[in-house]
Amino acid sequence: MTPLNEDAGRKRSPADFFFGKVIGEGSFSTVYLAKDVHTSREFAIKVLEKAHIIREKKTEYVMREKEVLRILGSSCSYFVHLYSTFQDRERLYFVLTYAKNGELLKHINHHKKFNFECTRYYAAELVLALEYLRSKGIVHRDLKPENILFDENFHLLVTDFGSAKIERSEEAGDDAEKSLQRRRSFVGTAQFVSPEMLKDSTSSYPSDLWALGCIVFQMAAGEMPFTGPTDYLIFAKVENLDYVFPDGFDERVKDFVEKLLVLEPNRRLGALDAVPYTSLREHQIFAGLDWDDLGPPPKLSDASYIIEEPGGAVPDHMEPGLDSEKVSKLVLTDMIPALKKSEPGRKITDLSPEEIEKRLLLQATNAYNDFVGGHLILKQGLLDKRKGLFPRRRMFLLTLGPHLYYVDPVTMTLKGEIPWSEDLKTEARNFKTFFVHTPKRKYYLEDPEGYAPEWCKAIEQVKEHYFPPGQKLA
Repeated sequence: MTPLNEDAGRKRSPADFFFGKVIGEGSFSTVYLAKDVHTSREFAIKVLEKAHIIREKKTEYVMREKEVLRILGSSCSYFVHLYSTFQDRERLYFVLTYAKNGELLKHINHHKKFNFECTRYYAAELVLALEYLRSKGIVHRDLKPENILFDENFHLLVTDFGSAKIERSEEAGDDAEKSLQRRRSFVGTAQFVSPEMLKDSTSSYPSDLWALGCIVFQMAAGEMPFTGPTDYLIFAKVENLDYVFPDGFDERVKDFVEKLLVLEPNRRLGALDAVPYTSLREHQIFAGLDWDDLGPPPKLSDASYIIEEPGGAVPDHMEPGLDSEKVSKLVLTDMIPALKKSEPGRKITDLSPEEIEKRLLLQATNAYNDFVGGHLILKQGLLDKRKGLFPRRRMFLLTLGPHLYYVDPVTMTLKGEIPWSEDLKTEARNFKTFFVHTPKRKYYLEDPEGYAPEWCKAIEQVKEHYFPPGQKLA
């Protein structure tokens, strides 16, 4: 794996920071709130496990994000800033701006929707951010409310550049074939992906304009324009421009969104501006706005302004640095709410014959009872099963037997079963992501509710029940 270059000047290390609570999670990274040992300044440190990056072939994503953050620098206030990078034997570390007030999505959900003044203000900040990206030759390609954060003063910070494309470096690169392959790589999120990405996997600056239209719609409506139970149905809506404005939607915002959500990329508002993005600035939604000084952010709503975060962010009793023991302590602290979902002191398989019989009678009314062959369902829930480009949401059913079935909840068809053996094992990567390893395959699963450790615990208890430690099958 290509090593990351250390910063100029004094070499930093994990020992320069106290690591606190987990404030973000990705499929191959965990973000911790951390405090500089020397200055007490708070940062967000993205920690990436080297072995996992190599195993999942994500080295290119990591290096691309570092390069984009280097290009963006610190001259524009609408992006997280990369202060330093370093590594140890097992992990890579990105020291980033700490966005104290969390994700834009969290605030949209909390306030239900934004009023016109807030929608207009944050749309303007996003326009300024896109102008800067364009000036640096960068296409984000995965703009969405989860990748837009609020700083301590409630200004926007765009983050997560692992899927970004550096247009200028690709146009001027020596390896044309590799460049073409990268330009045609499919990235993004189903609800925000542009139609050209679905058609031929190409993307450029207008793709970010499409995402801007989706984000502005979501801020004003409190919901995404393109939704559906599966990615396939969402893609169909995107390709057919099938979305509806809710009643009472502001006409100025509606016109702005309609001029961005256009199937032909070059016909989107701002796509062909000689000076990017003058036509966006001139839209009626921004009438009277001073682009040189947007002023302070307006209040989001009459609801509480700040969503309180749990205390104990950076434990004072912990030593600086991050090793496996400290990771376990931090995860265990944050896992306590999740572990409350299971009955304390009792394993999921600790059931008497009478209890099993009673629960089977009650289970007869369960919509998924027909898929489990008469076995008692011990745990069930919707998980995203990753295989290929997009995750598939499935209802997972952990039963006595043992069995671990998964069902398509839309078509109500059994899609498969994870095979059991004494060699099966689970691996929790963070609160949402976990693996189930079998001798022939690794299943990559995500719990949208954030209870991955609880799933691992339940599966391991069932395995121990049927394959007791030390008792090998003949």
